[in-house]
Amino acid sequence: MLLVLLAFVGVINYADLQSIAILKPLIERSIGWSDADYGRVVAMFQLATALSYLWAGAVVDRLGVKRSIPVAVTSFSIADAAHALARTTGGFMLARIGLGASESLTTPAIIQATGAYFEPDRRARMLGLINSANSLGAIITPLVIPTVALTVGWRAAFVLLGIAGFLWTTVWIVTLRGSRLSQRGVAPAPRSTPQGYLRLLKERRTWAIIVGKALADQVWWLLLYWTPAFLHRTFHLSIRAYGGPLAVMYGGSMLGSIVGGWASSRLVSRGMGAVAARLAVMLACSVIGLALFGVPHAGGVWAAVAMLTIGIAAMQGFSVNMFTLITDVIEGERVGTVTSLGAFAGNIAGMAVVWLCGVHLASGGGYAPFFDFAAVSFALALAWLRLVMPQAYLRGA
Repeated sequence: MLLVLLAFVGVINYADLQSIAILKPLIERSIGWSDADYGRVVAMFQLATALSYLWAGAVVDRLGVKRSIPVAVTSFSIADAAHALARTTGGFMLARIGLGASESLTTPAIIQATGAYFEPDRRARMLGLINSANSLGAIITPLVIPTVALTVGWRAAFVLLGIAGFLWTTVWIVTLRGSRLSQRGVAPAPRSTPQGYLRLLKERRTWAIIVGKALADQVWWLLLYWTPAFLHRTFHLSIRAYGGPLAVMYGGSMLGSIVGGWASSRLVSRGMGAVAARLAVMLACSVIGLALFGVPHAGGVWAAVAMLTIGIAAMQGFSVNMFTLITDVIEGERVGTVTSLGAFAGNIAGMAVVWLCGVHLASGGGYAPFFDFAAVSFALALAWLRLVMPQAYLRGA
């Protein structure tokens, strides 16, 4: 049941994230923002999320899964509903900042739960299933949210997302009432101190994760926030026409999560070391991700969607194994904190790429440089991991 509930957090979370990209044309007409304004709004969301990750991991390590996740979901549900009150770009940005700050608790909590409750040969598979639920949210969003927005307005769509979060919190509280879940995976108090962070930042394995996450994660944020605009600008798709292409694309994302997690778990169960298995699958994903080179040069919408689907599937397979790698090389009571440091770096990189893309497009540029960098980012991240991760972990896993 824990797995199902954690999976549904991902569904709601990614519906929250993707909604702004799907509704961009409607909000643009209502509030009057440009591509550069949109890029700034999304960048500020990423910055708020990134800065919040600096304390989110320590909070999760101290509170445990049972208490930290419902606090996060309740908070970001309030922020979701607050989007409906925005009348200016600045007001919308404030609501988005609140959403980013509150959602930061969910990632370290989910990774901590995975590391605490599943053995190494099952972790990547379970995390792949949870991560695939994120993609399910990204599939549902372009199919449902445009209909809601075009029927009753984009503001009502954000209120609906907030209600979904409140319902989830109610189910969590009722389902886990009386359980001892909060007693597991709770860190000792020193983990939340500045000294604890400094000790982690002196270790090469921490920096292997931090920079690797920065290089890989920016691809997800680029695709999440700019793919609908790319399809609209390049192939003149309307908001109603987004549904099919984006559903296919995020169906590939879901498949990449499941297969990527299954593949490394299978290798571990057959006797390969855990770290070696993760790195082997990440290498395969790095090669597959090169398909993103062709996206801006596609001759038609479905050719572009095919390459986007392959690329985002590779990205998710890579991401699942990167997250699982943290549980393989970091002690259990430090997993939440290291995950947060990695997520901080990933969000800062994401903030930079979505902001720069907006500025570049507003000045008359195209998407090609961003897709080109995305195509090689997984290979760069893997090379960094192998270079910086202490050899003791690479040899002994």
